[in-house]
Amino acid sequence: MASKIKQIDAIWLPVTDMDRAVAFYRDTLGLEVLEHDGDWSEVTAGDQRIGLNSSESPSGDGGAVIAFGVDGDIESAVEALQADGVTFVDGLSEHPWGKIAPFKDSEGNDLQLYQPPA
Repeated sequence: MASKIKQIDAIWLPVTDMDRAVAFYRDTLGLEVLEHDGDWSEVTAGDQRIGLNSSESPSGDGGAVIAFGVDGDIESAVEALQADGVTFVDGLSEHPWGKIAPFKDSEGNDLQLYQPPA
């Protein structure tokens, strides 16, 4: 069976202080900041994007989410994975940074399919 996943496209990390987090990734690690605001920021190292989500609680509950880029449109990828028994949680949602479809792996870890905005 051909892979339905194109690549690891982004990683989402919860942060409690967006300005401090962006400064760390930019100034300490030398990553490029693609977007920065109070609720959402995105930094990049080459092709790897790291999304920073504003969070009221420390990152201990939930942690990072790995987002997989899809080959083609996200709706088709969701349908194909559902046919193979993958259960998606919270449905498909659209955001300024793209479309996401959250699901869990066999161990219950949070994963997402991700399609960047057109």
